[in-house]
Amino acid sequence: MNNDNSTIRARAPLRLGLAGGGTDVSPYSDEFGGLVLNVTIDKYAYATIIRRLDDHVELIAADNNNRWFGKMSSKLERVSGVDLHVGVYNRIIKDFNNNKPLSLSIITHSEAPPGSGLGSSSTMVVALVQAFCELLSLPLGEYEIAQLAYQIERNDLGLTGGKQDQYAATFGGLNFMEFYKDRVIVNPLRIKPHIKAELESSLVLFYTGVSRESAKLVDEQTSNVKTGDAKYLEPLHAIKAEAVSMKEAILKADFDAFAASMQHGWESKKKMAKSISNPMIEEIYNAAIAAGAKAGKVSGAGGGGFIMFFVDPAQRPYVMRALSKFNGQVSTCNFTDTGTQSWRKA
Repeated sequence: MNNDNSTIRARAPLRLGLAGGGTDVSPYSDEFGGLVLNVTIDKYAYATIIRRLDDHVELIAADNNNRWFGKMSSKLERVSGVDLHVGVYNRIIKDFNNNKPLSLSIITHSEAPPGSGLGSSSTMVVALVQAFCELLSLPLGEYEIAQLAYQIERNDLGLTGGKQDQYAATFGGLNFMEFYKDRVIVNPLRIKPHIKAELESSLVLFYTGVSRESAKLVDEQTSNVKTGDAKYLEPLHAIKAEAVSMKEAILKADFDAFAASMQHGWESKKKMAKSISNPMIEEIYNAAIAAGAKAGKVSGAGGGGFIMFFVDPAQRPYVMRALSKFNGQVSTCNFTDTGTQSWRKA
């Protein structure tokens, strides 16, 4: 380890859920197995850890200006606004530091707001875990980091959600993921550069500015699945099938099939829970289609956040112009090949 005032930094990429989202959530994934296709993009969650010498802990979530400062402890009490920091700190101290407290400043920020539908909370937990791995030289592999991040968020903090976000942020790239009760398999898709370029050139993102609480939507979906009612299970089965169809479309560079798969997936997703779409989303969606978009879907649990559109690259300026008339942010994105990273400040 470097000197006592060493500074550690880490980042993890956010992701677009292309197909299969929702099938990675228990109890569906436990009973039927989930399949998800996602890709990480050039937007990141960042974490910085700085060694302190005053026996105190400082937790800062710079995005929403939340800060907590107090005496270091082997188990910090949960604090609103910095609960992710607390969850990661407590688990690392317990599992990897013999319950000995550490005097640290932990500072985070993200390039996407919470509730955006890009997996920002889970991605932040991965960045925090990666930063601690660097700080304490923990020999954790990608599957171990992703699983630890999942356990912290779902078990320790009790936050509802699926599993894909932690694995996407840890591994990075374009992945076809399989989710079962006792294991996860991440299959990287190696596509040719021209296919990647075409996909990147065909995507438009629109942030509605409405941060929705994914946990409430996932709770609704989970309770629907537990009923065993076919009207709730059949959309999830269809969404899972679209993950396979879209994977094949990408590997074959069949972009018409890609658009059709995205469209079918969105129609099925809306049947999972009533609050996934709403009049605002439908108005934005219809305007993009009218301007030339071939397909679209909400990234994440739904209800707001980012809407993703697939367009002919030549039509992209027209779609972006149509979307700019709404309150929100229009953007493009590039894919990333690497997952979470950490380094020491020189």
